[in-house]
Amino acid sequence: MRFRHADAIRSDHPELTAGALWATGVDAAADVGPRVAAYTARATARLAGATEGEFPEVLAWRRAFSRMGLKPTQYRCASESLLRRLRKTGELPRIHPVVDLCNAVSVAYAVPVAVLDVDRITWPLLEVRHARGDERYTTFGGDTEHPQPGEVTFADSGGRAHARRWTNRQSGHSAVGARTGRILVVTEAMHDGGADVVPELLKTLAGELSAHWPTTPAAAVLTAADPEFAFDA
Repeated sequence: MRFRHADAIRSDHPELTAGALWATGVDAAADVGPRVAAYTARATARLAGATEGEFPEVLAWRRAFSRMGLKPTQYRCASESLLRRLRKTGELPRIHPVVDLCNAVSVAYAVPVAVLDVDRITWPLLEVRHARGDERYTTFGGDTEHPQPGEVTFADSGGRAHARRWTNRQSGHSAVGARTGRILVVTEAMHDGGADVVPELLKTLAGELSAHWPTTPAAAVLTAADPEFAFDA
């Protein structure tokens, strides 16, 4: 199994720093509440001094969305949406322990963290690339959409899109659920300093997963020189 960013994506966004993590043995039984609260508190403390729209991590993604022809206040990266919700409601949604933990880490670091059910992806390749327009995307409501040609998406070997507008919205098809046992986590930063943040985030998340589930995650920072994360499943 392989995950990568297409050369065209890296050419268009040379500031991108990405990381990927693979883990097995997860389930919906773990109690991650205290750790979610700790990471959420870290984000809340930062929001007390500035809104998420002032964070350099968020501003960098807004610039990237603008370059893609998207209105950044209409289409927000996942971490901005979570931070905005946290600022307005004081809490994050509770979905599944793995997702809750990834969301909390995402707001703590203010960068997008996507978590996908590996067994809902058609392998051998999942690639962040420009859509052709014929890829199938399933909403959380079960509807089928097709990304616009040129839109950045996570596309698998079966022609299924697992995201719309890159870090804006994940697919319901590969969402983590009650039967999920194996996950792929992807984090992507665009801001100055992302090269330092992404390795730290991966280490943090690997430690949290190991603390709550019987797993030893494998992780890697992906670069233009070494853009592919390969793992056995």
